Amino acid sequence: MLQEIMQFVSRHPILSLAWVALLAAVIVMTIKSRFSKVKEIARGEAIRLINKEDAVVVDTRSRDDFRKGHIANAINLTASEIKNGSLGELEKHKSQPIIVACANGTTSREPAENLSKAGFANVYTLKDGIAGWSGENLPLARGK
Repeated sequence: MLQEIMQFVSRHPILSLAWVALLAAVIVMTIKSRFSKVKEIARGEAIRLINKEDAVVVDTRSRDDFRKGHIANAINLTASEIKNGSLGELEKHKSQPIIVACANGTTSREPAENLSKAGFANVYTLKDGIAGWSGENLPLARGK
């Protein structure tokens, strides 16, 4: 079997390198998320945090997307604003749980990590983002 693998690698070096790179990326991302202070939560847990622990939702989408529909009482801050430390009204909520939501759950980790580094104690990301939220017919507020 090892001979067959070596033969495949010698015949397809680019494909083999791409596979190794993807495997390394998956391992690194898994290790980073495992040891991160920021945890991903499902919609049910997010609703519980909002209702029971007065969690604050930070929506990292563009202003236009935010106006089209967002979780009620969410604060709209882009990832670059969070990275630059322009947190505005969010500063006064450092002791509350913070739920970072993006469009589909793929870009919220970095802003959440930045909030954690900025001194926010309980930071979470919303699994599947606003797309998952609206996909389950959960309410979205408009405007603002």
